[in-house]
Amino acid sequence: MAALVALAAAQAFAPRNTPPLAATRLAVDKMHFNTLATSSAGLLAGGELGHILISRDKGKSWQPTQLSHDRQALITQIVFDKDGLTGMAVGHEGWILGTRDGGLSWSELQFQEKNGEPLMSVARLPSGNWIAVGSFGRAIQSSNEGKDWTALEFPDAKVDDKHLNRIVGSADGQHWLIVGERGLVLRSDNQGQDWKTVPEFYNGSFYNALSLPNSGWLAYGMRGNAYVNQGDALWTQATIPAPVAFFGHAVLPDGRLLLVGQGSMLATSSNQGAAFSLTRLKGRATLTDIQLQPDGTVWIASDAGLQMHRTDTTETAKATTGVAP
Repeated sequence: MAALVALAAAQAFAPRNTPPLAATRLAVDKMHFNTLATSSAGLLAGGELGHILISRDKGKSWQPTQLSHDRQALITQIVFDKDGLTGMAVGHEGWILGTRDGGLSWSELQFQEKNGEPLMSVARLPSGNWIAVGSFGRAIQSSNEGKDWTALEFPDAKVDDKHLNRIVGSADGQHWLIVGERGLVLRSDNQGQDWKTVPEFYNGSFYNALSLPNSGWLAYGMRGNAYVNQGDALWTQATIPAPVAFFGHAVLPDGRLLLVGQGSMLATSSNQGAAFSLTRLKGRATLTDIQLQPDGTVWIASDAGLQMHRTDTTETAKATTGVAP
């Protein structure tokens, strides 16, 4: 009996080869994403629980990037400089992350666990300064790659009680808009050095804006409201045949403008935003951002995952499930 017990004990504690555990899978076709960006390293998506994912194979698979801190705060926007390597991401709790390798790894630059207002947008000005804006008029700037941040002042505007939703620049970096709640539009025509309030022409919220040729703008937002400016003081309402909120945009190679928004709606304009036609994609998701790729594919982020489209077809494919290392 003693021999049998000893044999059993030896067998129980003997070393053995254990099969490896299956890789943890990220259901990117079901996650909530707010932002898409393209860098020198690949295509990136950011959203729920602080996730920033990257695809280096044109969206066939997605992997999590390396974050210095896991805050699980919602990511609202990812932006890269022209070099495709330097970038920033912003989110809730005043979270700011920076990268120098195209988004493969991110270092925390700021986080306010207590009373941290959401940051909604970030941009790099031609001066090299970074600016970020968010809820309740929060606007900050940094001249040293995000190490330190100071308040960004708007002398002629009262923005403390308004959400600032997006910063947008022209292709040459000369002209800039900040759009927000209750029709707020701030404009700079000297590379973001000084800002002036555009006289109110709409009392609803703007969620985003797009730079048009000849210093023109398209500002759009809630209930299908969009306005076009051709570089002067006049803003004209665009025609959108449904009261749908839109959040993101892209410009196709042929010049058509695309807006994405509520209820899987896609708005298309062939006349520089004067009028849009509507198409409903599959499902009822809220489409939050859109990113055009060099191979002709269009990636769309939503509160129900990632989708891939082609500009020359109506076929749609959901993103493949990424595998975490």
